Amino acid sequence: MNEAILEQTYQEALEERLIACLAEQNALSLEKAMDIYYHSRLADKIHQGTYGIQYLDYKVLAQILRETEPELFAAKN
Repeated sequence: MNEAILEQTYQEALEERLIACLAEQNALSLEKAMDIYYHSRLADKIHQGTYGIQYLDYKVLAQILRETEPELFAAKN
């Protein structure tokens, strides 16, 4: 495997864990958690690799999302 494939695989696994964590911590369905994540600015930063944010723990990223984009959660509850 080359580096790009490994990075993509890592990112996909990170997103899966992050979405599951959002659903569990906020009593949301997986579909709602996925909608929140993919409409967030955090998702864009993870995809772009801004400041290496994609290497943070998924639980930390879930907390960052909740704290920095609470409007996404308010609209979905």
